Amino acid sequence: MDITIENLEHRYQVHSPFERLALYDVNTVIQSGSYVAVIGHTGSGKSTILQHLNGLLKPTAGSITIGDRTISANKKEKNLKTLRKKVGVVFQFPEHQLFEETVEKDICFGPINFGVSTEEAKKKARHAIQMVGLSEDFLEKSPFDLSGGQMRRVAIAGILAMEPEVLVLDEPTAGLDPRGRSEIMEMFYKLHQEQKLTTILVTHSMEDAARYADQILVMEKGTIKLQGSAEEVFSNSERLNQMGLDVPEVVKFKRLLEQRLGIEIPLSGLSIDEIINHVGQVFNRRGAGV
Repeated sequence: MDITIENLEHRYQVHSPFERLALYDVNTVIQSGSYVAVIGHTGSGKSTILQHLNGLLKPTAGSITIGDRTISANKKEKNLKTLRKKVGVVFQFPEHQLFEETVEKDICFGPINFGVSTEEAKKKARHAIQMVGLSEDFLEKSPFDLSGGQMRRVAIAGILAMEPEVLVLDEPTAGLDPRGRSEIMEMFYKLHQEQKLTTILVTHSMEDAARYADQILVMEKGTIKLQGSAEEVFSNSERLNQMGLDVPEVVKFKRLLEQRLGIEIPLSGLSIDEIINHVGQVFNRRGAGV
């Protein structure tokens, strides 16, 4: 499901003394099945864009088209429920939204709210709990008896049970230790690949943006300043530094190797493993006299 954003603007508290311009002149196309990272400092407009993707916020100018649905400024929107079923949003600390007495009831809440029968919702819950790496035994437990990481996985399962086509992640690893952060990010990437999801990640982690994203949007002061592949965006290190952003360590490592070894390392993605594999192949060819 393609997403097209055209001349998007959003103002908070319009026609009041507290009116504030949060977004302006935002234009981009997110292709179906792609993985997009949105980076930028706090207050750059990242989360405001996300809230337009499922109609939580509406444009004050411009439009956003999600699949066959267009939301435009000054147009009254009806039946946003169907859009919110297609676009699942994982906010920061999603475990704070758990409230039912059992994990199963919590995961079933969303599907039932969208008109699915209780029996069908329970089937979806069994499938969703496995998708987030937990066993069906967790379904009968209270979510409040689980660890923080397990609670987060349950909250994510509740979103996946609604079978969204677009998964929006707003700093999904906030508050997790390094191991938990890595596990959650790998889980999302696996889901992205297996379920053919369009995934949109808001993150402060340059490393995560470089490792997982096909496309990166760099936000500053309410608009997109840079966009392109990880290679294209992170090659603009001077521009990023002017915005107070740094390039990932993996990019620095890649450039250092290229300078030291006198080679170019072409990559489809930016990961240490891929860099090492490419360098190994170069040396193997040289050893074989190729």
